[in-house]
Amino acid sequence: MLQHLRSASRALLPLGLRSSIMCRSYHPESCGIIISQEVKEALSSHQPVVALESTIITHGMPYPQNLETAMKVEEIIRKEGAVPATIAIIKGQVYAGLSHEQLHVLAAQKDPCVKTSRRDFPYVLAKKINIPIFVTGGIGGVHRGAESTLDISADLTELGRTPVTVVSAGVKSILDVGRTLEYLETQVLGPDSKFPDFFTRDSGYDAPCHVESPALAALLMQKRAELDINSGMLIAVPIPKEHEAEGQQIKDAIEEAVKEAESAVRGRDVTPFILRRVFEITGGQSLNTTSSLAYTDIALIENNAKAGAQIAMEYAKLLTPSSSFIPPIHPTNKKSQLSEVDGRPVRSKGDG
Repeated sequence: MLQHLRSASRALLPLGLRSSIMCRSYHPESCGIIISQEVKEALSSHQPVVALESTIITHGMPYPQNLETAMKVEEIIRKEGAVPATIAIIKGQVYAGLSHEQLHVLAAQKDPCVKTSRRDFPYVLAKKINIPIFVTGGIGGVHRGAESTLDISADLTELGRTPVTVVSAGVKSILDVGRTLEYLETQVLGPDSKFPDFFTRDSGYDAPCHVESPALAALLMQKRAELDINSGMLIAVPIPKEHEAEGQQIKDAIEEAVKEAESAVRGRDVTPFILRRVFEITGGQSLNTTSSLAYTDIALIENNAKAGAQIAMEYAKLLTPSSSFIPPIHPTNKKSQLSEVDGRPVRSKGDG
């Protein structure tokens, strides 16, 4: 058992959470956070809750596709038995759990919205109100060319100091996956040895270890809490196989755009340049709301939401465990035949 506990702890990022944004009081209202009645009741009765970012609404897609996607993601989480808590700041007020009207306000907003800090603020807020799982599309990481620009996403810093489990499709495709994993000295958990990179199931980099179910991912969360290891953990969920072909088209366009960017732009202009060129290379299909390429992004996010809700449900069960059995974590240097869970492998990464 001790060895398994050590393996679980190695899958976590070391941290010590210290921030003026965090209040020591248990009551979120004391920090000015307004929690919806649905989320408040779920938390008080120890029901599984999944935190969601609002960036997908304000920055990810055009209206009304952004609103439709946000509502569908919340519906998926509820269908799995958990409660969604979308996090946003509206007119200076922090909310956890949005009404339909509030979702619509964010989605239809014509004035530019600003992404907030302490980076990444949703991680911090989820921890503050005791929501252990946060679902997003893909996380940031080490940017290409960071050896000279030192351009590294604050996502990595926050994962290292906020004890929240983040469920995503891996590292965003426009980033340097290899250097991101190296930066984190990552332990990755999943059904095989391949780490996903958002639009494809295989980034070309191996995952050091893997698990075969949401139940084991939840078990790692439990052991992290028992050991009082204040660190984050990333669960990387591969894109569904039926959407990987379309995802590969986007990835190929990204690779072409990245090569062009190397000789054309620097610094903060790189990402906007790449996104614009991907739009042009795909003939506008990457943002066409009716195209299969755009739907791939939506399917990926919905997939993450379902996996996150399943893990949240399993974690809730472990609050009153009926068994002390700890299933093994499989190192990737051992070839094992593992079945996928509901067609969705689950991977996790953390820093040891």
